[in-house]
Amino acid sequence: MQKVIELVKSTKDIIFNETLINTRKEKGAADYVTLVDIRVQEFIFQGLKSMYPDYQFMGEEEKIHSLDLTQPIWLLDPLDGTTNLIHNYNQSAVSLALWKNGRLEFGGIYNPYTDELFTGYLNKGAYLNGKPIRVSNYTSMSDSLITMGTHPYNKKDSKDTFLIAHKIYMDCQDIRRSGSAALDMAYVAAGRIEAFFEKFLSPWDYAAGAIIVQEAGGTVTTFDNKPLPIFSRSSVLATNGAVHSKMLEYLSE
Repeated sequence: MQKVIELVKSTKDIIFNETLINTRKEKGAADYVTLVDIRVQEFIFQGLKSMYPDYQFMGEEEKIHSLDLTQPIWLLDPLDGTTNLIHNYNQSAVSLALWKNGRLEFGGIYNPYTDELFTGYLNKGAYLNGKPIRVSNYTSMSDSLITMGTHPYNKKDSKDTFLIAHKIYMDCQDIRRSGSAALDMAYVAAGRIEAFFEKFLSPWDYAAGAIIVQEAGGTVTTFDNKPLPIFSRSSVLATNGAVHSKMLEYLSE
């Protein structure tokens, strides 16, 4: 996987290209795509194709086509946090996962602004720039820092999210909102926060984060405590494991 990691990190120059950032279009309400997204996806898919010519691809900036789930599939979000990129908020990441043998086997999340690369390998642990990481050991909500996604593409369904967030806020230490689900999940894995939740996420948003959190000792499920479907839109709860049941109580409301 070293060559794959080097490929992902090589996207930095594309991401920092202001001309590409400023060339964008609106896909939907609060949903944008820039030439950065498109160029990063093309760059990574071409690189992966040369290394793994028989593998399939699923990327955010392409039409979804039929996939053979019995065969290897790369899942890519070329830039999770495009709105952040447009605003120079510096919280965006390349998120890449590998589905193989009917399961997630690899996940990588790269933040070019901090040059942090989070990786997870099935049954081999999770890492930050090559050094092992683990989820935090906080067990109480009062000691927990929680992050959330507000699914801005579905604002009409946001009222419940904010009502739940307020209840969590009253019990936890504090709440954060980064605008990148991939980074939020990576931060759970690294022990920086105790839980992340978002009501609507696509496979490329959560696949890499899911295996990284799990390999770091955490827990990832849907809001109703089921395994993530991986190839369909889903709610996502990622925690250090210790506060998972309590978070599920809030989300079930």
